[in-house]
Amino acid sequence: MAEKSTRTAGSRQSTRIHEHIVEIVSDSGEGAQKCGQTFGTVSAKMGNGVWTVEIIPAEIKPPSRSRAGASGIRIRLGDHKITNMGDEANLVVAFNEQVLYGRISQKSYRPGTVILLESKWAGDPSPEVQQAYTKALEDFEDRGYVVHELAMEEACLAHTSNPQLGKNMFVLGILCEIYQRDLDKALAEIAAVFARKGEGVITSNQNLLRAGAQFARENVDYCYEVPPMPGKAELLVMNGNQAIGVGVMAAGMEVVSMYPITPATSASHYLAGVFDKVGAFVHQAEDEIAAVGFAIGCSYAGKTACTITSGPGLALKTEFIGLAVMAEIPLVIVDVQRGGPATGLPTKVEQGDLNAAIYGSPGDSPKVVLAAATIDECLHLVITARKLAEAFRIPVILLTDANLATGVQPIRRPEVREEWFAPPIDQSPWKEGVPPYDWDPKTGLSPRPIPGQVGGEYVLTGLAHTRQSHVAYDPEANQYGQEMRSRKLAALRASLKPPKVHGDEEGDLIVVGWGSTLGSIEEAVDRARAEGYRVSSVHVRFLSPLQPGLRSIFLKFKKVMTVELNYSDPPEGLMDKTQPGRPAQLALNLRARTRRDIDYWSISPGQPLSPGQIYDVIIGRLNAMGVTPSKTAETVSRS
Repeated sequence: MAEKSTRTAGSRQSTRIHEHIVEIVSDSGEGAQKCGQTFGTVSAKMGNGVWTVEIIPAEIKPPSRSRAGASGIRIRLGDHKITNMGDEANLVVAFNEQVLYGRISQKSYRPGTVILLESKWAGDPSPEVQQAYTKALEDFEDRGYVVHELAMEEACLAHTSNPQLGKNMFVLGILCEIYQRDLDKALAEIAAVFARKGEGVITSNQNLLRAGAQFARENVDYCYEVPPMPGKAELLVMNGNQAIGVGVMAAGMEVVSMYPITPATSASHYLAGVFDKVGAFVHQAEDEIAAVGFAIGCSYAGKTACTITSGPGLALKTEFIGLAVMAEIPLVIVDVQRGGPATGLPTKVEQGDLNAAIYGSPGDSPKVVLAAATIDECLHLVITARKLAEAFRIPVILLTDANLATGVQPIRRPEVREEWFAPPIDQSPWKEGVPPYDWDPKTGLSPRPIPGQVGGEYVLTGLAHTRQSHVAYDPEANQYGQEMRSRKLAALRASLKPPKVHGDEEGDLIVVGWGSTLGSIEEAVDRARAEGYRVSSVHVRFLSPLQPGLRSIFLKFKKVMTVELNYSDPPEGLMDKTQPGRPAQLALNLRARTRRDIDYWSISPGQPLSPGQIYDVIIGRLNAMGVTPSKTAETVSRS
């Protein structure tokens, strides 16, 4: 994977590598995320493929030096497109030894992982701390980690009186030197990050960056060169929540109404800083119910609005979403999923809201449900959601998750198209004699009267109603209205294309996924295929209605298995072995819709799935089937 380069950095020789995984781990409040985000952004602007994953403790302010309180970030960078967090880290910067155990328990490191460890704890006034530090060093050595003790805080004191607020930029300088990052780009990025805090703060942090780089030149032997990706496409560097914000603006929506909730809140922070430049605004409501009610009111008035939330907020919005279904009011809901149920895991990732999104309303409430698989799709599927909401007069739920929300990645700069934007409100006179719900008997679609249109006045109701929007309780009217609303999904499904198969169109096993697991699944499948296994994958973006063609795809494989980031029982059940266990959520829906036996593997650890985890599951399933590789292939390196 690596070769020696002739380039030198001072007295050190730089090693050219294809990719590396770097972690920065600290106590909460020490700025590790900002350090890593800046490092990832600089790397992306230098042309590298990048993916970041934030490491956020469950508590807002956990005790310092606690294993459960590990806070930080992972950055995977390479000379090719990076789509996921990868497997074990290559290099770690740790602000204390205890937070490393939080990552060790998640199997984030391997023998040979390099750890640059803050050494001040060896001389801590507390004998207990000294003992814990010494014991951890012995343990790390037994695990095969390569530990280098560095007096980072002591070096920081020459440039700041409070290292806790400055060590992160010092570490950024260390990483910039180790990975030969463009220091001018890093200095410019610091200026942008701290622009609102004044010149003094900018200068102080830039000095810390320079000092960290100098410290690394004098104290760290590692030096790597990661070439840029091939090609010269113009790129944007952003996370998924920022991409959602850009998508809202690109869709021409002028109102986002939301109540703050982790991990969706940063989308409103981003929009609040830029939305006014396109003549739009963010409405912070008093609660989740008010937020969706405000959005529905805006949509009814003619301008489709968006509300952004997470799982608990989606639950509170349920009744109003049912109103939008019955009254046929366009609405875009973005659900940035987190661990559940209830408050659950506010800062952790999960794919647990699929069934809630599809079925989570009383009665029959057909909704369009999409799932973004990449940061780029976070942008483009918002545009799609607004178009579908208006064309079908229906709520559209776009599912993302915490992995996408905080992950930073370079994406191709989109070329803005006029058809992205919402059309102007139609105020031409309503055609005489046309009812407000003039359902097409084949598609269930109907034109949308906008308040203010002469002749288009009607009484809006959440009750069962006729084409004329008259309240009706008779069996025929209710049945007909239900059918017309359902026909919308059937009409939409008829217009969709089958998903593309990653790999061969037939084989022994096909892995089915949705959402942010795309990169890890495809990387795992590629490893297995390189070893000669007949395995492919398919990723579903439309979940309600379900994309067509899946049954035909599945029939060409001996086994179909979903890989999901949510809870499921073992397939044999938990107690009564004659009764099957609760399946994963996509598997349940695929079984119902394709009438195929769908195997599944899912876990809910609160962190993204790694390619190595999925690879091991794939090989385990194939071995259980008695499948052996069809050809001899070189073992794919997992380093």
